[in-house]
Amino acid sequence: MSLQPKASAAVSLTPGASAAPSHAGANIASFKLDNGMQVVVIPDARTPVVTHMVWYKNGAADDPLGQSGIAHFLEHLMFKGTKHHPQGEFSNLVAELGGQENAFTSYDYTAYFQRVGKEHLKTLMEFEADRMRNLLLTDEVVGPERDVVLEERRMRTDSDPSAQLDEAVQASLFARHPYGTPIIGWSHEIEGLDREHALAYYNRFYTPENAILIVAGDVEPGEVEQIARETYGAIESRAEPPRRARPQEPPHRAHRLVTLRDEKVEQPAHEQVYLVPSYTTAAPGEAEALETLAYMLGGGATSALYETLVVEEKVAVGAGAYYMGSAVDDTRFWVYATPAPDVSLEELDAAIERVLTRFAEEPIDADHLQRAKTRLIADAIYAQDSQASLARWYGESLATGLTIADVVAWPERMEKVTAQDVTEAARKWLDKRRAVTGYLLPA
Repeated sequence: MSLQPKASAAVSLTPGASAAPSHAGANIASFKLDNGMQVVVIPDARTPVVTHMVWYKNGAADDPLGQSGIAHFLEHLMFKGTKHHPQGEFSNLVAELGGQENAFTSYDYTAYFQRVGKEHLKTLMEFEADRMRNLLLTDEVVGPERDVVLEERRMRTDSDPSAQLDEAVQASLFARHPYGTPIIGWSHEIEGLDREHALAYYNRFYTPENAILIVAGDVEPGEVEQIARETYGAIESRAEPPRRARPQEPPHRAHRLVTLRDEKVEQPAHEQVYLVPSYTTAAPGEAEALETLAYMLGGGATSALYETLVVEEKVAVGAGAYYMGSAVDDTRFWVYATPAPDVSLEELDAAIERVLTRFAEEPIDADHLQRAKTRLIADAIYAQDSQASLARWYGESLATGLTIADVVAWPERMEKVTAQDVTEAARKWLDKRRAVTGYLLPA
């Protein structure tokens, strides 16, 4: 079980949620059950295994006011057994079959994952369908698990200054939108979560009309449809899917600086996060330009930030950028760096700003642009070797408001990104008034 995304700005750049291989869409089947549950089948006959994922279109940004962390807490509780299967039976079965399982909560979705031999697909569907409608919770189970989550928060955030800084930066960037609340929740609100909160959240969101089933592997669409109708199809829909009417951010007109000092900090760090559109909210081509911009700025040792700050000016020992394109609402663009010895964060900040200004004002090198696009598309194509990655890309994209067509067309849209598109993205979105800068320093 895990939280997504990681609570750190220093995230390796990977293809966005929409970055699936272009030919993967040729054989994909998609249909809806009578109860509204969407099913997507991605045939992959290279090995006799199947990846089974159920995505619920709710995450930490859908937590009720005052109940931060309830989405993640419920993810934990979903492993506590049902009316028909006691705690541990599902997980033990997956292990006995030699399979793998996991679950994760993000801001916009919660997902449950199993990977086993293809002959066990129906068994997985039966267990997961049962978990969708027959969760059994008692105070004896809920109380200890709440303590587990609180301990998880203490270990991941409260004892980690870099995680604390990122949490404070996010809270400053999103003054109104719930993306400013940590996925795991605030400690004082987690302490108040109880059985009634969990069941209310479960009954509202864990419904077939709010769920997406992704099956990738050595299966035929007709076979999957038959089993899905027998298992998930037997669950009655409850209502229309919940509307995601979240408070939105007002225009950002003032740069904000967040500084955290802690005695545990041995290496200072700099992070800067901009409010930018996601693949779901961006104008046509804009998200692809931001994806390309992030890679050209900070996607490795040949990127502009690394070459300038680390190699040429030697004011940093590491630098990068990351665009978190997969989101229901407007999202984040990170620029981060670690200063070299005897370089202040103010000096590093000025050096970063010079690189960003140059990107916005000077012509983009055509060869550099083409290399970036080629690499991003190639990464997506190579990743087709991972059946789980394919299932995840489609699930994440659909859960955040995109379509299968959006996923399939991503490489083609990336090829159309021009130098002018990248320049305009830098000018429009990397405006420091839209950003929060975080300084991590020793006490």
